Amino acid sequence: MKAKTRRTLRAFAIELGIYALLVTGYFFLVLHLLGGWLYGLEVHHRYTYAGVAILLIIGQAVVLESVTTFLLRLIGGRSE
Repeated sequence: MKAKTRRTLRAFAIELGIYALLVTGYFFLVLHLLGGWLYGLEVHHRYTYAGVAILLIIGQAVVLESVTTFLLRLIGGRSE
């Protein structure tokens, strides 16, 4: 493999691993902190639950992408 391709695959693998760890951590954090509240919303206020769920998904995407980009810059990977 060419050196550039190898570096690209290495950066991708590192980013994928970091992102997987962060998503898993985020899932358990939300489950622990908001699990009961979200369940109550789902049972009693479906439309509010749907809105909160969408906001959590958007927030997850923005925050985890920012953290992943920061960590990749910190360890010397390339970011786009």
